[in-house]
Amino acid sequence: MRIGITCYPTYGGSGVVATELGIELAAAGHEVHFISYSQPFRLNGRNEGIFYHEVPVSNYPLFEFPPYDLALASRMAEVAEFNDLDLLHVHYAIPHSVSALLARQMLASRGRRLPFVTTLHGTDITLVGLDRSYLPITQYAIQESDGVTSISSYLKSKTVVDFGITREIDVIPNFVNCDVYTPFTDEAVRAEARRRFAKNGEAILIHLSNFRPVKRVVDVVKVFARVVREVPAQLVLVGDGPDRSAAEWLAHELGIHERIHFLGKQERVNELLPLADLMLMPSELESFGLAALEAMACKVPTIATRVGGVPELIDDGVTGLLFPVAALDAMAAGVIGLLQDRSRLETMRDAARKTARTRFCATMMVPRYVGYYESVLNRPA
Repeated sequence: MRIGITCYPTYGGSGVVATELGIELAAAGHEVHFISYSQPFRLNGRNEGIFYHEVPVSNYPLFEFPPYDLALASRMAEVAEFNDLDLLHVHYAIPHSVSALLARQMLASRGRRLPFVTTLHGTDITLVGLDRSYLPITQYAIQESDGVTSISSYLKSKTVVDFGITREIDVIPNFVNCDVYTPFTDEAVRAEARRRFAKNGEAILIHLSNFRPVKRVVDVVKVFARVVREVPAQLVLVGDGPDRSAAEWLAHELGIHERIHFLGKQERVNELLPLADLMLMPSELESFGLAALEAMACKVPTIATRVGGVPELIDDGVTGLLFPVAALDAMAAGVIGLLQDRSRLETMRDAARKTARTRFCATMMVPRYVGYYESVLNRPA
């Protein structure tokens, strides 16, 4: 198949999943065309079978806001026509579904069929889409999609209830490449690699996000401050965003800044995650929790909040621990308990890796997407 993919190319779960899906589809022999305003950050430009098409946006004095959605629709139609695409797969409803709908209509007027699939990822439904300025058009674009998928049952239910969607939505969870996100096979090698952040057997905690308020990165620092009173540990923070400054200030105020490593945005997080003992994810809301899955694949359990689609990923007490939002003392106690009970921690590490391998590997999910594409293409126009 020839598949067009549109996503937000920056650091975020929807862009990561869309990019990884395109890479896996190309590896399986499909032709993939990314259509966006910049190249997705996980593409290295050398992937066979993958092509990138930039969306140019004109700035005229008349336009207070550049009309990216219209430029995207035009580019979608061009790429589809010039490269004979079979369908479009858009990730994140706003504005990608609307642009795909326009592209479909443009080509239909010339006798060319271009179905599109919309994948709902989270804040496009739980936050942005519910804004009254966007709700009607988001609802319409979802209803008019040729196919709709959601990354969790929670998000599917949220979409149906809040948007009044009557069409079928298929749940295809996020996935991870279990051959890329792997634990160390040699503990001696892992111990040596961990010296980059920790010495003398200190524990390593890790957090990975875009540091938006919903991720509650300040809570990560607060939990760590409680943990380090009882257990020698280091904290690795991967990512960047609006709450980084607040986290840095708090680390200095608490006198623990020398134990916290702010790494900023990192492309090869698969090399950092296996170094950690535990992942911290105290989010206010997660529609799935891709960072936790990537950690699990690397044999790192997650201490998380019981919100959104997280319970569909993390089995409380088996592959991680779940707590209410802002239950910082309880989360810290959970971390301390695991770090002080290495036998239990190792059992949980093994279970985390097993769950990732048996339920969420790319080798399982990518064929489901391919089958879904085929079902959409086989439906009457």
